[in-house]
Amino acid sequence: MPVQTPPLTSEQNETEAVRPDECRPSDRGPAPASRGKILIGAVLLVLLTAGAVTFINKNSESNALAKETEAVSIPTVAVVQPQSESGSDELVLPGNLQAFEESPIFARTNGYLLRWYKDIGSKIQKGELLAAIDTPEVDQELSQAKASREQIKAALGLAKISADRWANLRKTDSVSQQEADQQASGYQQALANVAAADANVRRLEELESFKNVYAPFSGVLTRRNVDPGALINSGAQATGKELFDVARVDPLRVYVSVPQAYAPNIKVGMKANVTLQEFPGQRFLGTVARTADAIDPATRTLNTEVDVPNKDGKLLPGSFGQVHFANGTSVPRITIPVNAMLFRAEGPRVAVVDKDNTVHLRPISIGRDFGNTLEILGGLDVSDQIIINPSDSLDEGQKVRVAKASSGDTHS
Repeated sequence: MPVQTPPLTSEQNETEAVRPDECRPSDRGPAPASRGKILIGAVLLVLLTAGAVTFINKNSESNALAKETEAVSIPTVAVVQPQSESGSDELVLPGNLQAFEESPIFARTNGYLLRWYKDIGSKIQKGELLAAIDTPEVDQELSQAKASREQIKAALGLAKISADRWANLRKTDSVSQQEADQQASGYQQALANVAAADANVRRLEELESFKNVYAPFSGVLTRRNVDPGALINSGAQATGKELFDVARVDPLRVYVSVPQAYAPNIKVGMKANVTLQEFPGQRFLGTVARTADAIDPATRTLNTEVDVPNKDGKLLPGSFGQVHFANGTSVPRITIPVNAMLFRAEGPRVAVVDKDNTVHLRPISIGRDFGNTLEILGGLDVSDQIIINPSDSLDEGQKVRVAKASSGDTHS
């Protein structure tokens, strides 16, 4: 009888169905160790990539910062060129008007002011009385000196009588020669005493005469410093001020500082006109009276005096004016903007930029001031490039970046 196989359960069927698959190759991933190595390699690659990117970025930023710092360290400047202008047939220079003669009047004796006779602005003539001083002490000294002189004169008479008497007695040998000589000597001494007394009286009379103050020359009274009753001390070095100031205002002296470049054109006797702002359109004719005949080493100018007649007193001493010399110069002049100047301890300088954009501080000699521009007598050429509105920190040999200046910068 055939053996019957017992029926399989559902669990057995599933087991048997899976078993044939056990002999197939495995479809599972790599081993855990292999996957760890791959993961570490990927992380390292990411880190290396991030580090390389960071280094490149930092290097790029550093280069950019260095370039920016270098660019900032080189200042940008605006430059212009000096202007060349043709010479003028008329030379115009500033001048100061001064009185032809001016003197402070001091007292020559001590006392009190009785009264003054002239006030400021008064036209006075030479020898005219200006003030009277009361001098009681000097008056008493003069009276005493005169009395002493009379006493000495009386003694002189007695000495003369005695000398004559002893001279006659000597002829008869009634007295010795020594006694006669003593009397003669007493007479000579009395004569000397009288002469000394006369000199003292004259001194006090001269001192008393100073109680009246007179004008030393014709002119105008420009200052009065005393009033009646004021204590007067004699001498310029004494405590107190001068009594008056007197000025001769016809003619006037006009002093002009002529630049060295124009000094050879200035001759004594040449004509010059003086103009003042308060008299527009008017010119006052003058003449070059004298020059210093030497150039002042501090200013490189020639001190020149121009005398201007002032009969009507229209021109006032102490005024400022412009002096127009008839012949100027045909030499072209160089001018620069006034804002191109640099003031250094060594003197005025101008910053010049060469073809390599390097700064050179050039010393200059200044002529006339035209307001917005300055005349340059030496130190520059028309081909030079000068910096306008230069910084005080500019140094010799410094590198700069040049930018063209606008037309308005030259007069800013």
